[in-house]
Amino acid sequence: MNLKKILFIIFLINIGMKNNNYSQEAHIAGGGDLKDWAHLKKYEKNNEELIKINDANRVVFMGNSITEGWSFFNKNFFIENPFVNRGISGQTTPQMLIRFRPDVINLKPKTVVILAGINDIAGNTGPITIENSAENIISMAEIAKANNISVIICSTLPAIDFPWSPGLDPGPKVIKLNSILEKYCKENEVNYADYYSAMVDNKGGLKVPEYTSIDDLVHPNKAGYKVMEEIILKTLK
Repeated sequence: MNLKKILFIIFLINIGMKNNNYSQEAHIAGGGDLKDWAHLKKYEKNNEELIKINDANRVVFMGNSITEGWSFFNKNFFIENPFVNRGISGQTTPQMLIRFRPDVINLKPKTVVILAGINDIAGNTGPITIENSAENIISMAEIAKANNISVIICSTLPAIDFPWSPGLDPGPKVIKLNSILEKYCKENEVNYADYYSAMVDNKGGLKVPEYTSIDDLVHPNKAGYKVMEEIILKTLK
């Protein structure tokens, strides 16, 4: 593994540890602003510039470190296509809901690609049920649909452990969340991007070393993102 990859993994793990068990309630009790908690300022200036540009084919990718890291491995995927990356490392679905309007709706995209849930399972911002995580993702989808934006909901990627919070046995929870999301998509004619089935190994995790490294287990490598890109491009057609 090269130094650049190692530094990137360390960055993601530090973000996860920083956000771990940092709930909305704790933030409010400490006098914090929910806008800060959701990191609304991260893309604020860039959003202001994008709003000025009308692009009928714009696609916004809403997500966490898996989405944010996509540009790290293949920046051209976003540069050569009308794609906007709105991933923030460590984020959970409650945080994404707070920033969904400024980071997605206000950009008036044709489509939003939602990839979320793994940090909920890791407990990055405190305990949350799988059902509530699914509800948050579905709420984002419904908000987008109400604004005439088409939706692609992505399955949560397979995971069997977290380097920043080991021992949580996320595998069954990932399967449960994906089953709820897939059922919603089928019943509501929403596109579903099934990364899970394409990338899972026989233990319920990301394939090592094909799609992730043994010291990561959560974030795709370059080959993993290639699989995701092929799935998304087919789904967008």
